[in-house]
Amino acid sequence: MAAARVPPGGTGVAAADGIGADPPGPLLAGRPGLDFSAVRAELGLPADYPTTALAEAEQTVAQPLAAGSRVDATDLPLVTVDPSGAKDLDQAVLVRRRDGRGFRVHYAIADVAAYVAPGGALDTEVRRRGQTLYLPDGNVPLHPTRLSEDAASLLPHQVRAAVLWTIDLDGDGLPVRVDVRRALVRSVAQLDYEGVQRSLRFGGVHPSIEWLPVVGRLRREQAVRRGAIELGLPEQQVEPDGAGGWRLVLRPRLVVEAWNAEISLLTGMCAAEMMLAAGVGVLRTVPDPEPETVAGLRRSANRLGVDWPEGTPPSAALADLDPVRPEALAVHVAATRLLRGAGYTAFGDGAPARAGHAGIGASYAHVTAPLRRLVDRYSAEVCLAVNADREVPAWVRAALAELPSAMGSSDRVAGQVERACIAQAQAWSLSQRVGEEFPATVLRASNGEAGEVFVADPPVIARCLGDGLGEGQRVRVRLVGADPTSRDVVFEAVA
Repeated sequence: MAAARVPPGGTGVAAADGIGADPPGPLLAGRPGLDFSAVRAELGLPADYPTTALAEAEQTVAQPLAAGSRVDATDLPLVTVDPSGAKDLDQAVLVRRRDGRGFRVHYAIADVAAYVAPGGALDTEVRRRGQTLYLPDGNVPLHPTRLSEDAASLLPHQVRAAVLWTIDLDGDGLPVRVDVRRALVRSVAQLDYEGVQRSLRFGGVHPSIEWLPVVGRLRREQAVRRGAIELGLPEQQVEPDGAGGWRLVLRPRLVVEAWNAEISLLTGMCAAEMMLAAGVGVLRTVPDPEPETVAGLRRSANRLGVDWPEGTPPSAALADLDPVRPEALAVHVAATRLLRGAGYTAFGDGAPARAGHAGIGASYAHVTAPLRRLVDRYSAEVCLAVNADREVPAWVRAALAELPSAMGSSDRVAGQVERACIAQAQAWSLSQRVGEEFPATVLRASNGEAGEVFVADPPVIARCLGDGLGEGQRVRVRLVGADPTSRDVVFEAVA
């Protein structure tokens, strides 16, 4: 399933950075003629992995792990929490209460470096790809599936190489001690979001994550205090319709997903602090919004009837909004302008001047998804070296300067894939309904040009013709075009 934060292309922190936005589970092919081959061809996505890289992967998998250089942490009852059916499992977690007032988080991350030799054929191809691309009819993996869904994945009941983070928190959820080292781990269970959500509702949550709700809530409170600009928008998703085709659905984010994402965010912030202290690393950065941009958004919110008192930061104002309300949805979509300018900042000779991530309210580094994202492998090596008080490997230092460009390029492709798949599904779902009318919410005003509206059934976001459209306004619209070839959907306001 392809997933896109509303609007397509990603607006929230999770969508833009892959934070907590886990990949979908296994995918099914649609009926002939209703696949996404046109998207693959248009964007030049690779179809197969090079034979030399595949052979290299098989060779590394066949070699036994160097257990002597790793801590044996196989006694930790770690669990993975992902979408149902996921196989590329990057993270396994265990949350415990510490003696006294506080918590201990064990977070095991797949150690991809154990299988990818720097400078080899596999490494070359991985650096070319940058990240896994997810399409409704199958993904384009960063690593061969022999690694990403098998040997390197933290599958249950299998001993795996991992980078193990141990983070002690105080009673308010703030880190007081951080340790990271190579380890052998063994997940005891593969959990999924829906199952955990049911367990929380009816009791019987897995003991390894019984403290996750407490820590998750504390970290969410800390996010608001930090000034994190988080957009709690639902997701447009494309999924099989059971008849060989595809359908669009709107999926709100489960609370357990938000809590689980907080563990990833916590780890990424700890990693960033280690890098900044050592003066070497690569950060994910988003500049703070200009004061006039915040003021303009606040005025727009107040015009829509959303109370946003002067002096209230965006983090607090947005945290209280339910995006299901039309006017609140419009404010959330408009708030995407607060998170522009995302990029990567590499440094190797002291902390950079630009080190913050406005969406998180702190410095942040990608370290928790190495099976799916290139930069995480390098960031992990920096943190392992800093923690052990040794030099960062030369192959890591040599690559740092190239990572911002490589990741920026792959991020752009991922965004194009996401938007194209959503647009294709929208056009397919509406191609036989031209002329019909729908209730809609205006997301962006027209201002002399085409505006943008959200139709709930099916969940579609598209251009809308008509004068005088106002953000948050509820209107009726008529579908005037839905072309599967161009992937263009257009509505017009009904007087």
